[in-house]
This record gives sequence, structure tokens and C-alpha cells, in this order.
Amino acid sequence: MRFKILHENTGRMRLQADARSMTIAQADLLEAWLLAQSGVDYVQVHERTCGVIVCYHGERKAVCSALAAFSYSKAEATLPPVAHSSRAMNREYKEKLVFLILRHYAKRLFLPFPIRAALNILYSIPRIYRAIKTLAQGKLTVDVLDGVAIGVSLLTGDFSTAGSVRFLLKLGETMEEWTHKRSVDDLAKRMALQVDQVWLLKEDGTQVSVPLQQIRPGDRIMVHTGNVIPVDGILDQEDVLLNQASLTGESVPVAKRLGAAVYAGSVVEEGNCVLRVTGSAGESRYDRIVQMIEDSERLKSGVENRAVNLADKLVPWCLGESLLTWILTGNTTRAISVLMVDFSCALKLSMPISVLSAMREAGKHKITVKGGKYLEKISQADTVIFDKTGTLTRACPTVCEVRAFHGEDPDEMLRIAACLEEHFPHSVAAAVVREAKIRGLDHSEMHSEVEYVVAHGIATKIGKARVVIGSRHYVFEDEKVQILPEDQQVFDSLSGSCSWLYLAVDGTLSAAIGILDPLRQEAKAALKALHAAGIKKTVMLTGDNYQTAAAVARELSLDDFRAEVLPEDKAAYIRSEHEAGRTVVMIGDGINDTPALSLADVGIAVGSGAVIAREVADVTIAAENLFELVYLKKLSDLLMNRIHRNYRFVMGFNGTLIVLGALGILAPSVSALLHNISTLLLTMDCMTDLAEDKT
Repeated sequence: MRFKILHENTGRMRLQADARSMTIAQADLLEAWLLAQSGVDYVQVHERTCGVIVCYHGERKAVCSALAAFSYSKAEATLPPVAHSSRAMNREYKEKLVFLILRHYAKRLFLPFPIRAALNILYSIPRIYRAIKTLAQGKLTVDVLDGVAIGVSLLTGDFSTAGSVRFLLKLGETMEEWTHKRSVDDLAKRMALQVDQVWLLKEDGTQVSVPLQQIRPGDRIMVHTGNVIPVDGILDQEDVLLNQASLTGESVPVAKRLGAAVYAGSVVEEGNCVLRVTGSAGESRYDRIVQMIEDSERLKSGVENRAVNLADKLVPWCLGESLLTWILTGNTTRAISVLMVDFSCALKLSMPISVLSAMREAGKHKITVKGGKYLEKISQADTVIFDKTGTLTRACPTVCEVRAFHGEDPDEMLRIAACLEEHFPHSVAAAVVREAKIRGLDHSEMHSEVEYVVAHGIATKIGKARVVIGSRHYVFEDEKVQILPEDQQVFDSLSGSCSWLYLAVDGTLSAAIGILDPLRQEAKAALKALHAAGIKKTVMLTGDNYQTAAAVARELSLDDFRAEVLPEDKAAYIRSEHEAGRTVVMIGDGINDTPALSLADVGIAVGSGAVIAREVADVTIAAENLFELVYLKKLSDLLMNRIHRNYRFVMGFNGTLIVLGALGILAPSVSALLHNISTLLLTMDCMTDLAEDKT
């Protein structure tokens, strides 16, 4: 396909495709093709006009080459199927709105009055029936207000007003539904799994790391302990323990037996999960996320629930004001004008849209927030607790030294360590694997099933020998590993400037691997900014030794720290903070952080850390920069300010409309129009980025 550049700025192109039209599928395919190119940040394809907008930060030549190389057949062959597109939904709602407006005005222009009156009565029956049904259930909601307004208009022979009111209500409902679905769809895409590679089991039993998009139904894949299941499937080997909290809300892991169905989004807590794939990557997971966002009351913030309750409580007052207006004036039109205005629509729509918009905006900064209540809690937070490794320190620790004992080869010891650590996506494990790769060491599978002991280490067997690697506490106290007398002097000389992993074979210390974990350059400034944003206490909890932890705490001017702590110690510290009346945010990246992440008011996981930590956490950040936390705190504060401002606007503006309607200044159709316009404008304002909201 050929493209013509219509307009161009630095980092942005507006193009015209050489085609008369595109189908929705073709537009999605072109968009996916361009987004897959290196350096491309944003793509928008207009299928009706065949226009394309591309924003990029890479080389212009690369973008032009990608455009020149594009063809539908090539894109279909190289790209995974586009699972979810909002294009079809947007077209559906645009057509609905156009048809609704054309039909309304066509009837007014071309149909005689008797036919219009009959149609108004016919089309009004569902709303009047809904109002009667709601009243019969003992409820007073906005449905009752709408039904009464339309019914009274029909009884007084004002068919034009009834038709206009019904049209405006339908128009507002359609736009509200579209707005909500767009927000949910955008958020769900950002919350969908981002798994790139999986372990494919070949027929000879070996494992090969392949891109997820190459996996097809019928393939067998291995998901190791601590990792997320990326596709639906059937358990094909042994029993496993799965954490399904992100899908079902169950806090207790569930045992799955051979032949049981397992679902994308579950996390393997114990065992290695071998499954036969039954579903496409991401499909069912996306659908469940949408359902979770739409239905899960536990994700709603307190202000959202208060808005809903207030809106329902105001309905009887609106009905009473309308009745009082009719009693005092005897004017039915004025009474209907009051009925046309309610607080329910604006309050019930603007609050959740504000929250969804804030969650979407956070997603633009690579921050995933799983529910509005967590943004509210972050706004209220006064205490932030950090894990050290991968959070306050760089997400990429490095191996600074490998010491071998009793004549062992350091490279061989590092090779064994990398073989064990490659199954566990922790920053320290990644450092060991990376160092082995730098040294050109092949660390293909040589061991039996790996046993991971949370916050301690790893154990397995190589041949008949038991091999363990982990912390000092795990290796020397739990495993009772011995140091040979001739190695004691070397062991005592190990530097205190770095952390050490200990590798032992058959109960004897064989190697020590030094891990250098430098602080993030922005850590001190970010912590200072958190204090300026309203955080009163910053704390570090780490399993590292006291000397290293104390040095970090001094360097960063932390308010408190604890060293050599176990997962249960972190949880106990958070309980003590709760007892002191503090609202706690916990930030961590490892499997050992999951109890604390679950217990905190808001658990924040680092995106590069363990998958189970991300699944348990309420918020996930990319952790490319600690100022993401500062941004999240400010975003939460801005969201609360917007919600409170919306309260004031809704009460003030709609209250004014009620007074003007009661005084006869506004006709019912005008009241309804102004009410709907204000609701839609408020909703559109709620969809704008909060970072630009300076009021």
C-alpha cells in the first residue's frame, strides 16, 4: 500500500493511504503494524477517510520504511490477531446517535400531528411502565421522575414536550453509555496481561522460550512458580497451587488437579504448571477485566459510593419540589420543568468517569491502578513503605564478584547459580543470569524440580547432589551448610560493601556471589518530593544486612528502616502502622513482598518484579523512575479535588435550573436540554487529563 504525506512536524506525520476505503479489520491491522515498529509512540487510523496519524520518537526513515513495507497479507502473517478494538464500538455509537437525531427531526418535519401524537404515546409506554414498576418495588429513582414528566405531558395533551423530553433522555443515555464503555475499554486494555515470552514444551520434553503470539491451542507450555498463566488451558501434568485473586477475589490459593481447567491471569504459587492451551492469548483475560471493572463494587472509591447514595436520596426531594410547584402555582408546565432536572445523572456518571479517566491517565505513565478506591487511599496516605532491592535501588543489580571455595571454578559456580535463578523474575536473580550471559556461560537445564522458599532461597538436585542458593540465614541456619576450615579465612574477608548470595552443594559452601545494588539517582529527590506532596513518614523494610540498610537509610534521609526482616515481619510492621492510625502505601517487587502488599491500604508492585507481586498488588508501576510515585500521589489529589468540585457544580447548576423552572422562566424542554447538556459537558470535562487540571 502506498501513502502520501499530507503534513509533517518533528515526530509527527499525517498521511493519506492510497485506498478508497478500509474495513474496520484493515484499519486495526494497519494500526497494529505501525505500533509494532520501533520508535512509534502513537497511531490513529481513520477507516472512513483512510487518513493516518503517526507520532514517533525514533528515526523518520525507519517510520517511512515501515509504511513502505506494509501490506495486509504481510501484517496478517507476522502479527498476532488483533483481539480487541474499540473501532467497531465507536462506529456503532456514532451511527446510533446520527440515526436517533435524524429520526427525531424527520418525524417533526414530515409526519402529521395525529401520527406524531400516536407515536409519542407508543414510544413513551416503556418509560412510564419502568416508572410504575420502580414505584411498585418501593423505590424512588430518576426513572420515576422521567416517567412522571412524560406521563403528565401526555395527559395534558402536550405531545411535543413529551417527545422532546423522551428524545433528550435517549440522546443523553446513549452518549453516557458510549462514554462509559470507552473509558472501561481503554482501561481494560491497559490492565490486560503483558506477557511476551513463554516456555513451550517440545515432544522430547525440553523447554524452549518462544513469543506468546506463536502459541496455538493444543500446545503444551510450562509456567514456573511465581509466574502468571498467560492463556486458558487444561492442567496436563501434576497438581499445582494457584492464586486466583485477580480473577475471583479469593484470598486463599486453590489446588488444581490433573485435568482441571486453569485460566489466564492466575499465578502459580506452588509447583510447575504444565498446561495444554485451549484459548487464545489475552481474550478471556480481557473479558474478565471488563467484567471486573463494570461489576466489582469493591473497586469503587468511597466518593463514588457516596455520590450514588446522595443521588438516590435527592430523587424524592425533586419529586416533592415538583408537586409543591404545582400546588402553589397550579401550572403543570412549571411542575414538569422541575421534574426535568435531577441530580442523579450527573452525580452517578461524572464520579465514575472521573475515576476511570484518572486510571486511564495513570496508564499513560505506565501505572496500572486496579480500582478507584486505591486512588482515594493514596490521596489519604501519610506513610510510604519501601522494599530496598529494585525499588530504592536500581532495578538492575549487578554481580560485582564471584568467590569460589575449596578449589571450585568460579565460572562453573556462576553457571549453576544462573541455571537455578533463571526461573525466578526477581532483580537479583536477573543479575546472576545476566552475568552468566556476559561471561558466555551456557546454563541449560541440569537440575530436577526447583523448590523456591519465599524470602530465603532456592533448592534443587543436580544428579544426586542437593544444591541450594540464597541468603545467609537460609543457607547457614536453615540448611545448616558448613564452611570448610581452609575456606574460613576467605569467607571472613568477603566485602561488606555488597550483598552476598551463597551457593552450597551437598551441605558445603561452594561459592559466594556479590551483588552490587546502587541507589537510584533520583531516589533522594523523589523521597523529598513525596514529603512535599503530603507524605509524613517514609520507611524501608529489607531482608538485607543491617550495615547495608543503615547506609541506605542515611543516604536517603529515611524516617525509619528495618533490616534482615522476613515477609511476616513486614506484615507485622504494617499492622503496627495501622494501629497507630496511619494510611499505608507499600512498594515492593518480590514474591516475599506479597503479604505486605496485600495488607497495606494500597500495595504497589514494581513492573519488573515477580508476577505474583503484580497480581496481588493494587497498583503496578514501571519503576523507570521513582517520581512515578510522586506523580501518582499528585494525580490522586487532583482526582479528589475534581470530584469535590463536581459535587459543587452539580448541586449549584441543577439547583438553579429547578428554581428557574418553578418560576416559569424555563420551559420543560429547555430545562431537560440544559440539564443534559450540563451533564454531558461535565462528563467530557471529567475525561480530560487531570495533570492539565490546575483549578
